[in-house]
This record gives sequence, C-alpha cells and structure tokens, in this order.
Amino acid sequence: MGPTLRGIRLDRSSPLRDQIYAVLRRLIVTGRVQPGEVIDEKAIAAQLGVSRTPVREAVKKLTDEHLVVVAAQSSTRASNIDPHDVEQAFVIRRALEVESAGLASRRISRADIDALSDILASHAQAMRRKDFGEAIAIDDRFHARIAEISGMPRLWHAIEISKAQLDRCRHLMVPRAGEAAATLSQHRAIIKALATKDPAKAQRAMADHLEKNYANTRKMLETERVDRIFARHNGRASRNGTRS
Repeated sequence: MGPTLRGIRLDRSSPLRDQIYAVLRRLIVTGRVQPGEVIDEKAIAAQLGVSRTPVREAVKKLTDEHLVVVAAQSSTRASNIDPHDVEQAFVIRRALEVESAGLASRRISRADIDALSDILASHAQAMRRKDFGEAIAIDDRFHARIAEISGMPRLWHAIEISKAQLDRCRHLMVPRAGEAAATLSQHRAIIKALATKDPAKAQRAMADHLEKNYANTRKMLETERVDRIFARHNGRASRNGTRS
C-alpha cells in the first residue's frame, strides 16, 4: 500500500474496525490510494500495530461500498471508478437531498439561515486557501445541516454511505478553475430558496446544484484518465502542503 500509516494513532478505547475503516476510506476517496492500488491488510496491521481482524473487518465495509475489490486467492485493491457506480450514487443522492431540502424549507428558522450562511463563508475561506480537502468537508457540513433542519438527520447518514464514488470524483473536480465559484453560487441559491419556505423552490435549487455538478463529473469521466488526474491532484496537494 502506498501512503504510510505509521503516523496514525488509534484510540484503543474505541472500536478499531471503525477507525481503520475511516482512515482507509479517506485515503481511497481522496486518491491517496489510487484506483487499482493494492491494499495490503498485513502491512496495514503491522503499521498500525493491530491484528489483522479489525483491518479485515474495515476492508469488508469498504467492499460493501464498492471502494475495494477483493479477488479470491489474489489481491485486495482500491476499486476503479466506474461511471455506472457514480451515476447510481448521484441518483440516490439527488432523490434524498431533494426530499431533504423540501422538508427543511418548511421548518427553517432565521437561526438556521444564519448557520448555513456561516458555513458558506467558511467554505469560501477554505477555497481561497486552496485547502480543497477542508472545502469538501465544509461542503458536506452544509448539506448535513440541511438534513438536520429537515428533522430527518438520518437522511444524511444514508447519503453519506451511498456517495463514496461521487466523493472520489469531487476530490478531482474541486481544484478546477470555476468549480469553487459555481458551488458557492449554487449554495447561496439553495439558502435563498430555503428562506422562502417554498418546498418546490428549495427542491429545484437543490436539484439544480446536484445535477450541474454531476454533469461536470460525467464530462470529466468521459474525457480524461482518472489515474492521471489523481497523480496531478496529489502532486499539487504535496507541493501546497495540503493534507488528504
């Protein structure tokens, strides 16, 4: 496995499987472990100072999300980015988030609008710093907050599990010129629509945001080699000192 894990400290009082899963998932989603790269369970266990059991359990969870492919009697590798998997993730996310936005519009308060605006400001700051990993985390916070406002926070949990393949593409897309400005503008439009308390307007704003992002992602997957984009992205992250 490429990136070293020796600097990672696990909390022995919490389930090791969940912590290892979170670490490996982030490495795959951000491209630090690239599509097709071998994931050596024995080496991971040795670097983290744990038995192979929690590593194996973490890999099983990643397999369920189609982030890892286990070949019998062969090797375990990070999965390739399959456009059909990305499309399925988009369809699931759009359905749940559009519903979330409609519900949130009925319940949103002035304090909620202010909170979303604060998240938007933090997102803009991260983009100005070119801290793309942090920008994506803040972007997720924006959408999670809408799910909380809707009164159904478990919607976000379902979205988060299903959107792994989309997230891999997001880490490739975000550094591109114009992506930040477009996303911030779309988020402003979502806040404005939510503030009207009109479910139809909130749903249209959310659908427009997600569909535009997916259209750009699909174009990227159709015209470029993912491995080369990841290589450029990771090279830039290293030069800028950006953590993945």
